[in-house]
Amino acid sequence: MAVRIRLSRAGAKKRPHYRVIVADSRNPRDGRFLERVGTYHPLLPRDDPDRVTLKIDRIKYWLEKGARPSGRVAKFLGAENLIAVEESKNPQKAKPKAKAQVRLDELAKAAEEAKTSEAETTAKDASESTEPSEAETTAEGVLESTGSSETIEESTEVAAVSSEERSGETVEEETATLDDKAKD
Repeated sequence: MAVRIRLSRAGAKKRPHYRVIVADSRNPRDGRFLERVGTYHPLLPRDDPDRVTLKIDRIKYWLEKGARPSGRVAKFLGAENLIAVEESKNPQKAKPKAKAQVRLDELAKAAEEAKTSEAETTAKDASESTEPSEAETTAEGVLESTGSSETIEESTEVAAVSSEERSGETVEEETATLDDKAKD
């Protein structure tokens, strides 16, 4: 008689609950069994101690008698260090196909290029922050040569142009009023 340690389903529809049983391999899944040696509640969180309960001493007895565990029960027994469990191998059908592998390679290259360009820009920014750029030096030179009164008038004209669109007044009227205010 070929004895298996396997799961037997119980519970309601969409609410599975399994019993770990020892049964003849020829018997149906939920049919006659020799002994009930544990339970499995798949809906409980993985770290819950009640998710898998096993009668270790009875399982050891049946393993000595030659009972073979099913795949899922073998994982449970491997977690309890009762048997050695082989790592599952990824079959050829589960590997990405050719187009997917090309896409993955392109994404890896793009990520690598992004890292290198980001590193270069941060290095460039660090070197620029220590030395003032040409635009900053020319802007400072213009401010020093023209004086502060001319720069204020230029900034008010720019503000007048942007406010003209809202108020509907002409630019000349606003600049004239701003010049009058600046003189007072």
